[in-house]
Amino acid sequence: MGKIVNAVKGAARIGQTAAVISKVGLGWLKGNRAPAPRLLRQTFEELGATYIKLGQFIASSPTFFPADYVEEFQLCLDKTKPLPYSQIEKILKEEFKRPLQSIYSHIDTKPLASASIAQVHAARLVTGEDVVIKVQKPGVRNVLLTDLNFLYVAARVVEYLAPKLSWTSLSGIVEEIQRTMMEECDFYQEAANLKEFREFLVSSGNDQAVVPTVYEQASTMRVLTMERFYGVPLTDLETIRKYCSDPEKTLITAMNTWFASLTQCDFFHADVHAGNLMVLEDGRIGFIDFGIVGRIGAGTWQAVSDFITAIMMGNFHGMADAMSRIGITKSQLSVDDLAADIADVYKKMDAMTPDMPPIYYDQQTGDDEVNNILMDLVRIGEQHGLHFPREFALLLKQFLYFDRYVHVLAPELDMFMDERLSLIQ
Repeated sequence: MGKIVNAVKGAARIGQTAAVISKVGLGWLKGNRAPAPRLLRQTFEELGATYIKLGQFIASSPTFFPADYVEEFQLCLDKTKPLPYSQIEKILKEEFKRPLQSIYSHIDTKPLASASIAQVHAARLVTGEDVVIKVQKPGVRNVLLTDLNFLYVAARVVEYLAPKLSWTSLSGIVEEIQRTMMEECDFYQEAANLKEFREFLVSSGNDQAVVPTVYEQASTMRVLTMERFYGVPLTDLETIRKYCSDPEKTLITAMNTWFASLTQCDFFHADVHAGNLMVLEDGRIGFIDFGIVGRIGAGTWQAVSDFITAIMMGNFHGMADAMSRIGITKSQLSVDDLAADIADVYKKMDAMTPDMPPIYYDQQTGDDEVNNILMDLVRIGEQHGLHFPREFALLLKQFLYFDRYVHVLAPELDMFMDERLSLIQ
């Protein structure tokens, strides 16, 4: 019976998708011809959860998609209209199968946040702890599977009809998206990630960073109850100054914690936007939301480490060699030719202060200079036939987040040269 219900829901979802696409197509015929990236982004937002997540994948994957699409999908926010609390309460009762009053003494009916996959409410346990409850929205898993199976079939058809696109592995990208999205729907996995990251902090003697405690007695596959943190996002400079006297030191702590996790933890936090990095009232750094993590093998990480070292040293040949080991190529790659093209990128830095490393950041060059150079390096690699793994794109994305935090909290800090950062030790 359950399979029949799911099949019916799946068919209805495909019909809904077709209706939205038809409406967009009709609008296009009537003259609503916005630029293709914008039109696609707006369509994705109307289609809902899966496509919003796909849009975010595009935004964080400059190694897979054209620059104009990556830029446009930065606007694809994972914010949705909140569900009525009555629906959230129904899910909680279904999951726990016992009176909610035996678990929580209070639940705030107004959500703290509502995203495509889950909604978050503040609450208090009967034992007195302040918590947040992350509740998976009804039907999300089935919608994701239906949408992604549809996209996978479509990708395989496109690859069959246009064999030249097989190198981009559209179906492989869809499979990767499906894997990561299904992980986000498994709150047991997120709880395990939180536990493992806490163990990493303890083993590394780091008492200046913290992750929320998970209350297992109030958690299931679809409900995650965690310690509530009180603080502000890492970009709230004015409030941070009230919590600690040295915002630059606070930022260095956050960056060193994340850098250390690259080699000392089995995964790294792959979504360190400002909402997921908090400065707590006691000055510590709070890492939250471990639904998206990345994993890099030892060999690939050595190449990434060499890539970073080469950037610091301004060693173009070293950058090219590291990129050749990070990426995958079906053709013979000339490291010398790649190095020459990388050197051309750095010519635009010639107007900067003499005798400084090529990656040196000068405020006068604009806040996006480092970002642009990193993205240019990726694009050059692709022009030479390199296809970079998803984890490399995730790593670059986190570096770009930290680069922005540097401009807000510590504009004099050089992320690639400051000896206080474990990245270069």
